[in-house]
Amino acid sequence: MKVTTKQITMTAALLAICIVSQFLKNTSVYITGPIINACLILAGMSGGMVSGLLLAVITPVTSFFITGSPIIAAIPAIMPCIMAGNAILVIGVCLAVQKKPGQVGMVIGMTAGSLVKAVFMGVVISMMLIPMLLPEKMQPKMAVFQTTFSVTQLITALIGSVLAYIIWIPLQKVMKEQ
Repeated sequence: MKVTTKQITMTAALLAICIVSQFLKNTSVYITGPIINACLILAGMSGGMVSGLLLAVITPVTSFFITGSPIIAAIPAIMPCIMAGNAILVIGVCLAVQKKPGQVGMVIGMTAGSLVKAVFMGVVISMMLIPMLLPEKMQPKMAVFQTTFSVTQLITALIGSVLAYIIWIPLQKVMKEQ
């Protein structure tokens, strides 16, 4: 597979947007989460699955360094699970669009990718890792952490999907013209 300058540039621009949005994470996950998810989807749509998967792996690392999440510091095994959840979203969208090109495939991929991402993270992180590995001093916040890695993931992925859909319509036209 040949990587083009346009793919590298688009991936870098979307990564920059992700990093800037991560500085707002302490404000609200409902700001940062949708922006990150939209960027993951747009990277997959504009740069291909590899571009989306690169962001899926890089963004949790940059987020940890920027915000210093106490839950990830306490349970480092959560990091690869977040990467996998992000990858599920990207793969879901890319595969759906390959099978059914156009807006219908994109909507199916975004919806399915968001649901599978949330279920995966909910089961693996919220139901397995957090109950088994959460330090005693953090036990009072268990319900908050479990919600963050399940329901919140679904909501932010769906909002991010809507943002990506809205952005993709004009972006696709511009990309075709170039």
